[in-house]
Amino acid sequence: MIQTWITKFAVAFRGLGISLRDQSSLQVHVLAATSVLTLATYLDFELWRWAVLVLAITVVIAAELMNTAIERLVRVLHAQRHPEIGDALDTAASAVLVTAIGAAVIGVIVLL
Repeated sequence: MIQTWITKFAVAFRGLGISLRDQSSLQVHVLAATSVLTLATYLDFELWRWAVLVLAITVVIAAELMNTAIERLVRVLHAQRHPEIGDALDTAASAVLVTAIGAAVIGVIVLL
């Protein structure tokens, strides 16, 4: 049982490492998150502000990871271009955009 959980975590961290290595968008999100968290540390934020920031950052990074997973699957399963697949990929990318805009708005509100 414990070995199963260790394997699950190892696989998940492997996926995170692959995405961090290969995805420039994820690298930008992580850099932005690091900057925001550094500023929050400097400003000595209250616990509720930390919680809001961490939640917003987590949602953006999770959306980016899901978008990356969808893109990778599409490349393998359907390498040729198709308008519907392009629409699906664009929609997944827009989910990342929406979460990033939301996180930016939350960041501004929390910083005020």
